[in-house]
Amino acid sequence: MPECQNCGNFVTDAYARVFTPRGVDDPRVCPECEDKIRDGAGVRTARSSRNT
Repeated sequence: MPECQNCGNFVTDAYARVFTPRGVDDPRVCPECEDKIRDGAGVRTARSSRNT
């Protein structure tokens, strides 16, 4: 089962397939990571709030 590298939450196979590069099984961030986004090879705090 794929899981978020940042927070450890479960993600679906479809989410992992879309949001990870080839050869990587687990995404760096997921929708549950509040105010975090992918940035190059790392993860950073979003400059604007993702909270709605």
